Amino acid sequence: MDKEFATGLMWFRRDLRTDDNAALYQALKRCKTVHCVFVFDSEILDLLPRSDRRVEFIHDSLVELDKSIRQLAKKENAGLIVQHAWAIDAIPRLAQELAVQSVFANHDYEPKAIQRDAAVLGKLADLGVAFHTFKDHVIFERKEVLTQIGKPYGVFTPYKNAYLKKIDSFYLKPYPVEKYIKAFAERPATHLHSVPSLADIGFETTNLAMLKISTGMSGGRSLFEDFFDRMDEYHVTRDYPAVKGPSYLGVHLRFGTVSIRKLASIAHQRTFVGSQGTAVWLSELIWRDFYFQILSNFPHAASGAFKPEYNAIKWEHGEHAEKIFAAWREGRTGYPIVDAAMAQINQTGYMHNRLRMVVASFLVKDLGIDWRWGERYFAEKLNDFDLSANNGGWQWASSSGCDAQPYFRIFNPTSQSEKFDVDGKFIRKYLPQLSKLPNSALHEPWNAKPIDLESADVKLGVNYPYPIVNHAQAREKTLLRYAVIKKPKP
Repeated sequence: MDKEFATGLMWFRRDLRTDDNAALYQALKRCKTVHCVFVFDSEILDLLPRSDRRVEFIHDSLVELDKSIRQLAKKENAGLIVQHAWAIDAIPRLAQELAVQSVFANHDYEPKAIQRDAAVLGKLADLGVAFHTFKDHVIFERKEVLTQIGKPYGVFTPYKNAYLKKIDSFYLKPYPVEKYIKAFAERPATHLHSVPSLADIGFETTNLAMLKISTGMSGGRSLFEDFFDRMDEYHVTRDYPAVKGPSYLGVHLRFGTVSIRKLASIAHQRTFVGSQGTAVWLSELIWRDFYFQILSNFPHAASGAFKPEYNAIKWEHGEHAEKIFAAWREGRTGYPIVDAAMAQINQTGYMHNRLRMVVASFLVKDLGIDWRWGERYFAEKLNDFDLSANNGGWQWASSSGCDAQPYFRIFNPTSQSEKFDVDGKFIRKYLPQLSKLPNSALHEPWNAKPIDLESADVKLGVNYPYPIVNHAQAREKTLLRYAVIKKPKP
């Protein structure tokens, strides 16, 4: 079969796998030879702390990706070319050096990524090189799921219903990369070096290994195999942070070390045999697509309220706001479930989904802090940070987003704690200073009997703080703060 291009360049980004990869499949199918590249983009990396679990996750996943390419190619010098530079410069330069006719990549939906790809497209065009991109990170993107009048959805449930009506074997079919592996090229002599170390790109080793966070395609595969046996109970277990309920695949979906088509296909099939847990998990995957299309179709949500009227809310500001925000960040609020959750994200880069809602609600509606402050902090800390889902989640909590909780719905951190960590197992894990308190005192230490505090060696204001806010009073203040959205327009 005649190939469209003599030489192509596969640019890996957030799709770090060789199996069921749309762009890689197209490159291998359409080109006689294909080089593979990943760019540690200085435009992104220069803004990160030198110790960042996500960079280490990417690095370790690249080592496995490089090995996979070499094994598939069965060529001595095949493998991954890894660059550390500005991607907008590196990709055109490499395309010219390798004399490729086309660059292949999968879609990236974040505003800065779209700008980057537009810049690369322009530079490649100047060189006479094509730039082809493909859908890979989601099942449905952009405007593939629309209302009956051709408008994008702003509410999840009708979007989900339309999604489920549309999904079928065509959209879930994997890309058979293995059919065209002969097209993998050997790297030129100038690019035969192995994947650079973290130190080579200016980063430090983190506690990723100690946390037993699995990386790469094999890590994603093993996590899913483990979750598969728990999937049927997901609807029961998912809300309890001390229980092994979630899939823990968030970071793998973020960096594409697993195929969303494979996950959605298995989930979709299992719903037909009546697995309630699987149906709920499939809904979570649909939420992911939903937020991606929100970001694509309503780009204003990336920096402001999805519902513009919520931009009128006056948040706390000044020194007081900075002080209570610091207490929230550092897990010093005096509410154990909030503080334990913040300890979890600070120590591990992960936070249970139920707790993400609790701490977000607490920051916005108990402390009166602008949701964007919390959004930025999560963006810095979360291993699985994804702009669309992070933005969507924070706007949901603040009631300013699409399909958001009503403004008057304000999580009570104590009742959330008592309901979802009734025995305090999660709290005790992350707040060992409270570990000896009885369950009756654990969720509200400030109301504990003096004898319970003394016997547990808890000294309020010394080794554990008093609450920085009274929830009942804060609730009333929040309702007043949000009243601005109900005022009639002049």
